[in-house]
Amino acid sequence: MENIQVMGVQGLPLIHGGDDIAQMICKRVSLQDGDILCIASTIYSKAKGYTKKLSSITPSERAERLGKLNGEDPRFVQAVLDASTDIIMEHPFILSEMACGHIGVRAGVDQSNIEDGMVIFLPPDPMKSALDLKDEIKKISGRDVGIIITDTCGRSFRRGQTGHAIGWSGFTAIRDFRGDTDLFGHVLKITEEAVADEIAGFANFVMGESNNGVPAVVFRNCPKWTGHDNLYFRNDEDITKKVLKKEWNQ
Repeated sequence: MENIQVMGVQGLPLIHGGDDIAQMICKRVSLQDGDILCIASTIYSKAKGYTKKLSSITPSERAERLGKLNGEDPRFVQAVLDASTDIIMEHPFILSEMACGHIGVRAGVDQSNIEDGMVIFLPPDPMKSALDLKDEIKKISGRDVGIIITDTCGRSFRRGQTGHAIGWSGFTAIRDFRGDTDLFGHVLKITEEAVADEIAGFANFVMGESNNGVPAVVFRNCPKWTGHDNLYFRNDEDITKKVLKKEWNQ
């Protein structure tokens, strides 16, 4: 196996609505077949117009209540509620689920890396977004690359945020080791490696979280793997979600 190369895409300007980020990236990096390109959801959402002015949002009674409870602008809270299909926890922050299955703090709605008075949403269908971006890059560059759309998320039981894959295309999210044997010949029964999240996490390290200005990262010479795309637990499998909802419904 060749050494894996990790390259931040340098020189991208601030992204605005209508920008062709596939074209902009292809002008700044020479892609190869088999590369995996990680894109920060922020620039994808800005380019596609998944943004809104706070001043255009009218908060509901629930948004007013949760805003007061958590010390947040009720208009921002309403944006979170609008982006959510299920509220798992209301306090000390809103933990919610999106239609795509992603669960995150405040449904990933953000006010950073965007102009004052604006909020930015995650792509409503990140899997389709990743596939569309893959197809666009193939048309422009002629290269067949994998795509990961990333978002920065916190984690239960640990401090700090890491990059997570919210949309991907060109490979499976999970590398499935079940049925293989370890170094001692033991059959692996439960090992499923979330490769898409591991790559997204390293991409986030390269991107940075403040003013680094590197919203796209290329991974080259990654080994191939086989597995599946069932990255999200089903409702009947998600123990943490069950406990939190039970706690809030008491």
